[in-house]
Amino acid sequence: MTALEELQAAVQAVAERARTSVVRIDGGWRGASGVVIADGTVLTNAHNVHGDEVGLTFADGRSVSGRVAAVDADGDLCVIAADTSGAQALEWAPDGTAQVGLPVFAAAATSQDVRVTWGLVSSVSRAFRGPRGRRISGSVEHTAPMASGSSGSALLDREGRLVGLNTNRVGSGFYLAIPTDGALRGRVEALSRGQEPARPRLGIGIAPSWSARRMRRAVGLPERDGLLVREVEADSPAARAGIDVGDLIVSAEGRATPNADDLFDALAGVGDATQIELSIVRGADERAVTISFGG
Repeated sequence: MTALEELQAAVQAVAERARTSVVRIDGGWRGASGVVIADGTVLTNAHNVHGDEVGLTFADGRSVSGRVAAVDADGDLCVIAADTSGAQALEWAPDGTAQVGLPVFAAAATSQDVRVTWGLVSSVSRAFRGPRGRRISGSVEHTAPMASGSSGSALLDREGRLVGLNTNRVGSGFYLAIPTDGALRGRVEALSRGQEPARPRLGIGIAPSWSARRMRRAVGLPERDGLLVREVEADSPAARAGIDVGDLIVSAEGRATPNADDLFDALAGVGDATQIELSIVRGADERAVTISFGG
C-alpha cells in the first residue's frame, strides 16, 4: 500500500468512527459542531450557543432539542444535555497525545454528513481570546483545514480518539483546538453536573494601555501604563469599591497591569480569597482600592 493509500484509508477509518459522534449545532447561517462525549452529553464552544435551548442534528438526519447544562464563557466551553441515542461517544486521548508532528484529523458536522480533513500538530503552546476576552493558553495548533462553521468540532488522532475541541481559526492555514487533557476533562465533568466556574469579575470595561496613554496625553495628564476604565456595571464589585469611568488601573495585587492579561492573571490568582487590591490613578493621583467579591 502506498503512502497516499494509507492516508486515504486512515481518513476513511476516522470518518467512519466519528460519523455518529459529531453533531451539528443549529442556528445562524453557518451553524457549528458539537461532540458526543458521553451518553446524553454534547460538548461544544460557548460562542456557538445562545440561550438555554439548542437544536442538534445528527448524521442520520435526526434532530433534537438540547438543554444547556452549563457554560464556561471564559474558557469557551459549553455542555449540552440531549438525547444522543444512536450516537457513539468519542474516547478521550491520553494526556500528552498532542505533540508537534502528530497526524490529526478534524471531524466537523455538515448539513449532509461529516467532513474529515487531515493535518499535523504544529504547536502545543498557542493562545487565543475567549468570548469575554480572557486568554486561553496551551491550545493545540494544527493544519487540518476547516470550513467556516466548524468550531466545536472534533480533533482526533489516528485511532479516532479526541485530542482537542476545534475552536478558532488562526489564518494562513492554521487552526486552534482546546486540548482534551486531564484539566479539561475535570472542567467538562463539572459543567456536565451543571457547575459553572465561579471566576471573580470586577464588572468593568477597559481600554488598553496605548489608548489610555493617548487619552491622558490629549487632556494634558502624565502618561502611565495601565488599563483605562471605560465603563462600570451598576452594583458590580468595582462600582461598590468606588471605581469610576476614567480611572487607570496600574497594578493588581502589586503586579503591574500594562495589558488585560495581567489583570486577568491577577483575578485568576484570587482563589478562595474574597478581595483583591488594585492601584488606580485618578487624574494625577494614585490610590489603593480594595475590591470585595463577597456581594
